[in-house]
Amino acid sequence: MNKKLLIGFAALLLLTGCGEATLKNGKKVVAKMDGNTITAEDLYDELKKQGGGVTLANMVDEFVVNKEIKTDEDAKSYAETQINTYKESYKNYGMNFDDALKNAGYKDENAFKEVLILEYKKKKVAEDYVKDKITNDDINEYYENSVYGDIEAKHILISPDVDDKATDEEKEAAEEKAKKEAEKIIKKLDKGEDFEELAKKNSDDKGTASNGGKLTVTYGSVVDEFWEGTNELKDGEYSKEPVKSEYGYHIIYRIKQKAKPKLKKVKDDIIEKLVAERLENDNTLQTKALVELRKKYNLKISDDELKKSYNNSISSALNNTEEDEAATTENK
Repeated sequence: MNKKLLIGFAALLLLTGCGEATLKNGKKVVAKMDGNTITAEDLYDELKKQGGGVTLANMVDEFVVNKEIKTDEDAKSYAETQINTYKESYKNYGMNFDDALKNAGYKDENAFKEVLILEYKKKKVAEDYVKDKITNDDINEYYENSVYGDIEAKHILISPDVDDKATDEEKEAAEEKAKKEAEKIIKKLDKGEDFEELAKKNSDDKGTASNGGKLTVTYGSVVDEFWEGTNELKDGEYSKEPVKSEYGYHIIYRIKQKAKPKLKKVKDDIIEKLVAERLENDNTLQTKALVELRKKYNLKISDDELKKSYNNSISSALNNTEEDEAATTENK
């Protein structure tokens, strides 16, 4: 939200209705100096040029979003969590949060909280917009390709012994050492040694080592390399090559896979995941959702110049987010 512009329009509304000096032609005077007089109309025309369309959209959105979404405990909790995060960050940098709020133009913490609540509501509007566009085909496709039964497994993790200050050469050497250690363990398994005993003695995953490396592998809850390494095995098989991930090298033993849950049981979860994926992959969706919502409330702009500015602000928002997306994809 462009707070300065919004304050400018608010000030303009106050000035035009406060009974200040009036010229013979009926125009309200907002400022005078030697050789020049600025009227409310002059100020209004100038503010229209300086982001009037954006400010109008923000004012409209505040109204329609508040009509659509109630300020519930989730909204308040979101705002409070964000504020606490900001406070902690400012504290860590030795800065005063209250001073930062004032410098940003906020009267106090409550004013900032209202902005965060509105931000939360805009996200909910975007989620509802995306949810309405999800079809049964989308749900079925996700179910077929991305829903799996949980896999019972065991693993041994060998992590490189290296710290953040290590050079690239030292990191590479530590990686190679960890890989060779994992390969030695696989050879011990080939000779018939017990997986669980080897996990207890060697695994760097302290959360599972004590119970022989046992864990339940759920799609989406582990790094991709670990899931793929587990999913490729058959029941009763273990990794013949170490599986590398950001944590180090894994030796995985697949015990068994549970049956895939019924679609009815996971349908709501699938919809939530599809919504989250689409919002993450398309930064224009929130803007599109708000544009649609404004239409629902029959927004009509009578000022042609302001209408043009408003339409340009929408085009700019959609184009900028698409360009940002393209740049992000290009840099991956």
